[in-house]
Amino acid sequence: MPELPDVQVYVERLRAYVRGDKLARVRIASPFVLRSIEPGIDEVAGKTVSEVRRLGKRVVVELEDDVFLVIHLMIAGRLRWRKQGVAVPKGNGLAAFDFSRGTLIFSEASKKKRASLHVARGQRALREFDAGGLEVLDAALPDFCAALTRENHTLKRALTDQRIFSGIGNAYSDEILHRARLSPFKLTRTLADGETQRLFRATRDILTEWTERLSRAVGDGFPERVTAFHEEMAVHGRYRKPCPVCRSPVQRIVYASNESNYCARCQTGGKMLADRALSRLLKSNWPRTLEDLGG
Repeated sequence: MPELPDVQVYVERLRAYVRGDKLARVRIASPFVLRSIEPGIDEVAGKTVSEVRRLGKRVVVELEDDVFLVIHLMIAGRLRWRKQGVAVPKGNGLAAFDFSRGTLIFSEASKKKRASLHVARGQRALREFDAGGLEVLDAALPDFCAALTRENHTLKRALTDQRIFSGIGNAYSDEILHRARLSPFKLTRTLADGETQRLFRATRDILTEWTERLSRAVGDGFPERVTAFHEEMAVHGRYRKPCPVCRSPVQRIVYASNESNYCARCQTGGKMLADRALSRLLKSNWPRTLEDLGG
């Protein structure tokens, strides 16, 4: 799922491409994508784009007359900029937004149809899409601490809960926790002051660094390959590959439809975190430490 750095780059490039331009029309190709009824999608035709912004993991296109297009990419949704009037791709195409300078294609590489488009009128209606999570890049350490410890969750869960922190998902939470040298299963209310400060700095640094990295890679163009997996990442998607800090093999915990990637030496003192499925299968043969694993 595109997270804060990816969505922010979409926002930056859309600002450059469509701010001040008129939205000629919206072509809906999939009946599943449009999730709102009032205002109607036809009402946005001819309105000028006044701003593009990020709201959590959503892209918000603000039009004149206080009308908003709210795009949620979910896991497999993507945006692509094409020449004006291009046909919506068959199969995975959801919608097309036609501007005078070109067409924004909204697609989804999944049959589950989770990506969505809403039309909202007024700031009050727009606020309904805000889960309430803290924008860490705009926050001070005391605000971060208050949000983190409001409930006692694992760090992985807290970082990815949009009601606690805005815009962070599975990929960048792995990177943040590795940078902070903290276990994904450590509980939020058990952190020492120094650990909380490390987590705060790591969160801000990772999100800033990756936003800048992705923005430089796109340049004056438009993002074409948005993915949660990058070779430059320290642990996310790098199971069994060497940690860039200590060279120990990156480990993985799989739970439900998610997973956490971590370095046992850097984050858990060499302890192997139990994968529910595999640890139950292997029982006494489950490796407890890197030494047991042979790492």
